Amino acid sequence: MSDLVSLPKNTTIPNHIAMILDGNRRWARARGLAPWEGHYHGFKAVEQLAYSARQLGVHTFTVWAFSTENWERPQQEIDAIMNLFRKALKEKEKEFHSDKVALVHLGRKDRLPQDIQDELIRIEKETAKYAKNHIFNLAVDYGGRSEIVRATQKAIESGIKPEEIDEATFEKFLDTYGQPYPNPDLFIRTSGEQRTSGLLPWQMVYAEYYFDSTHLPDFSPEKLREAILDFSRRRRRFGGNDDLSHFTFDPHLVANLELKWWRLGKIPEGVKFSQYAMEHMRKQFGLSKILATKATKYTLQAILYQEKEKWDKAKVSLKKFYRLLKGELKLAFEPEIVASLAVNLSKSKGESEELTKEHLAEVYRISLFQAAKAAHLRVLANVEKNKGNWDKAEDYLQKFYSALKERVA
Repeated sequence: MSDLVSLPKNTTIPNHIAMILDGNRRWARARGLAPWEGHYHGFKAVEQLAYSARQLGVHTFTVWAFSTENWERPQQEIDAIMNLFRKALKEKEKEFHSDKVALVHLGRKDRLPQDIQDELIRIEKETAKYAKNHIFNLAVDYGGRSEIVRATQKAIESGIKPEEIDEATFEKFLDTYGQPYPNPDLFIRTSGEQRTSGLLPWQMVYAEYYFDSTHLPDFSPEKLREAILDFSRRRRRFGGNDDLSHFTFDPHLVANLELKWWRLGKIPEGVKFSQYAMEHMRKQFGLSKILATKATKYTLQAILYQEKEKWDKAKVSLKKFYRLLKGELKLAFEPEIVASLAVNLSKSKGESEELTKEHLAEVYRISLFQAAKAAHLRVLANVEKNKGNWDKAEDYLQKFYSALKERVA
């Protein structure tokens, strides 16, 4: 089994992760291999991902391994996939019991080979007692529309009257009925495809989507960790209000203050730089005067070390700054990670859009997608600053803080 991955303290762990296992055939073709060899390596990847998910605290892990449309593939490939299912059921049964995991099949059983049907039914029955601990949903011969049609047929067959059907009643006829967490919190699709293709359409109405260009065989536990961290940054309102505190800074004021950081000669006469920096901290992060003073001290230390290219010492000061920020704003970032990103950003003179995006996402607890616009504007501001074009730098800086506030306020 793969090495364990860990998450920063206070990371929000999804109760239910659902995955579409995509890219096995493309991965195989790129390596001159047969499609079923790609499926085998995909199976080995899922084996590691399911184990890592449990270790990270995920209760329910759903994988869509074979769709209702996959029967149209070449018979040789279908046979290879069915053999993989046989192998997986045989090899993982012991693990289901040792790790107390309930296996649940989603989809139709009637079209599967009889021996696979029998094994699924037996293992489902014998592991059902573990449902409160962990669930592994295996979607085989599954289609979202098929599930809804089958649920409707079951409802009709039960004799229920139309006026008696509501959402809670209808859910009793779905494949996930009775599970502690039937609705995915996080949906992951590999291989660059950006659609759900009908996976759990009823259950995924409030799922957060995460798309990754990596083909499944290369989607490692570390990448799963990145997906969970990205999920943890998102604010899930479910149509209601946000329980988190809002950032109330004025984008124009904060941009003007930072620009004067950049142009020290513009700081008002009689005002010390440290005082001005402290005011910036108070306006941007809403810190008290005492905390803003400490934050300024750590930041100025880091700036001095960075100017001398003493990167390790700069990182130490930045870690202290981010620990303070984390404690005050009650955010879930890891100071070590953020400080490393900040140092690397400094090395790039603030012109790396990818690093800027990661840094903003970590500090302000937003997704990489949400951080993209603000990161682009921040980099443009730094480019103009490095050229000495102060008016353009200030314009981009104001737009950056406006875009950031739109994401975090």
